[in-house]
Amino acid sequence: MIRQHVDAIVTCSEAEIIDATRFVWERLKIVIEPSSAVVVAPLLAARLRAKGRVGVILSGGNVDVETFFQGLAAQWL
Repeated sequence: MIRQHVDAIVTCSEAEIIDATRFVWERLKIVIEPSSAVVVAPLLAARLRAKGRVGVILSGGNVDVETFFQGLAAQWL
Protein backbone atom coordinates (compact mmCIF):
# COMPACT_ATOMS: atom_id res chain seq x y z
CA MET A 1 0.00 0.00 0.00
CA ILE A 2 2.77 2.44 0.92
CA ARG A 3 4.79 1.67 -2.20
CA GLN A 4 1.78 2.39 -4.36
CA HIS A 5 0.42 5.51 -2.70
CA VAL A 6 3.16 7.28 -0.73
CA ASP A 7 5.61 9.61 -2.45
CA ALA A 8 7.79 10.42 0.56
CA ILE A 9 8.25 9.82 4.26
CA VAL A 10 9.78 12.64 6.28
CA THR A 11 10.81 12.96 9.91
CA CYS A 12 11.10 15.83 12.36
CA SER A 13 12.88 16.45 15.65
CA GLU A 14 11.20 16.90 19.02
CA ALA A 15 12.26 20.56 18.98
CA GLU A 16 10.46 21.00 15.65
CA ILE A 17 7.36 19.34 17.11
CA ILE A 18 7.39 21.78 20.02
CA ASP A 19 7.91 24.69 17.63
CA ALA A 20 5.00 23.50 15.48
CA THR A 21 2.76 23.17 18.55
CA ARG A 22 3.67 26.72 19.54
CA PHE A 23 3.18 28.00 15.98
CA VAL A 24 -0.36 26.58 15.78
CA TRP A 25 -1.22 28.08 19.18
CA GLU A 26 0.18 31.51 18.30
CA ARG A 27 -1.37 31.70 14.83
CA LEU A 28 -4.62 29.74 15.17
CA LYS A 29 -5.19 29.80 18.95
CA ILE A 30 -5.69 26.03 18.91
CA VAL A 31 -4.01 23.79 21.48
CA ILE A 32 -2.90 20.68 19.61
CA GLU A 33 -1.27 17.60 21.00
CA PRO A 34 2.34 16.88 20.01
CA SER A 35 1.37 13.89 17.87
CA SER A 36 -0.76 16.25 15.81
CA ALA A 37 2.15 18.70 15.50
CA VAL A 38 4.20 15.93 13.87
CA VAL A 39 2.22 16.61 10.70
CA VAL A 40 2.74 20.37 10.88
CA ALA A 41 6.48 20.35 11.70
CA PRO A 42 7.80 19.06 8.33
CA LEU A 43 5.61 21.55 6.49
CA LEU A 44 7.01 24.44 8.54
CA ALA A 45 10.56 23.16 8.11
CA ALA A 46 10.00 22.92 4.33
CA ARG A 47 10.98 19.24 4.35
CA LEU A 48 7.83 18.31 2.57
CA ARG A 49 7.15 19.84 -0.81
CA ALA A 50 3.47 20.16 -1.30
CA LYS A 51 1.82 21.28 -4.51
CA GLY A 52 -1.40 23.19 -4.17
CA ARG A 53 -3.40 23.12 -1.00
CA VAL A 54 -2.57 20.88 1.93
CA GLY A 55 -5.04 19.63 4.50
CA VAL A 56 -4.03 18.34 7.92
CA ILE A 57 -6.09 16.99 10.77
CA LEU A 58 -5.29 18.67 14.09
CA SER A 59 -6.36 17.18 17.39
CA GLY A 60 -5.89 18.34 20.94
CA GLY A 61 -7.55 15.89 23.25
CA ASN A 62 -4.36 14.56 24.81
CA VAL A 63 -2.67 17.73 26.13
CA ASP A 64 -1.88 18.64 29.70
CA VAL A 65 -2.90 22.29 29.35
CA GLU A 66 -1.02 23.44 32.45
CA THR A 67 2.27 21.97 31.20
CA PHE A 68 1.58 23.37 27.75
CA PHE A 69 1.11 26.92 29.04
CA GLN A 70 4.11 26.63 31.37
CA GLY A 71 6.19 25.77 28.31
CA LEU A 72 4.85 28.79 26.46
CA ALA A 73 5.51 31.05 29.45
CA ALA A 74 9.11 29.78 29.68
CA GLN A 75 9.69 31.11 26.18
CA TRP A 76 9.06 34.68 27.32
CA LEU A 77 11.04 34.56 30.60
